[in-house]
Amino acid sequence: MSNGLEGPHVMSENPRQTPSLFTHIDVSPATSTGASNNGGSVPQMLSQMVAAQNRQNELLEQLINQMNTAQRQRSTELGQWKQANPHLADRCREAAETLGQVQTRFLESVTEEITDNADCLMDGEFMLNEFVDRFGPRLAHLNGVLQVLSQLSSNSHSDDDDS
Repeated sequence: MSNGLEGPHVMSENPRQTPSLFTHIDVSPATSTGASNNGGSVPQMLSQMVAAQNRQNELLEQLINQMNTAQRQRSTELGQWKQANPHLADRCREAAETLGQVQTRFLESVTEEITDNADCLMDGEFMLNEFVDRFGPRLAHLNGVLQVLSQLSSNSHSDDDDS
């Protein structure tokens, strides 16, 4: 017993024997074991993985470029619409501001309803469905209209000053 850690249960007869957790895996290119039967050696498989990853990166770049092109086109069209309809864009801004205030009041009443009926909403599916039916469509439509008005509204008056 050289280091004091070995006991009668330690594998002292064969010093090269290791627990199964630390088994030896040969990854050299000359290996003719199971790796070659599964489609090639490890370096070949790694090369294939790198090639596949590079192809994915190329496809993602193409997708991003397409999305950016579409976004730029939408932005250009929206800018053209705002220039062609400056007074309507200003009215959309005013309407969006007003509707934003309406949305704030509506959200206050929704949150008050939730606070007042928290136990019923948590315990009963019927009450939750009633709540969603009562407030859900109105909130969704209000958000949709507000989003459209905000997008159509004039962001700055500098566009109007040029015309």
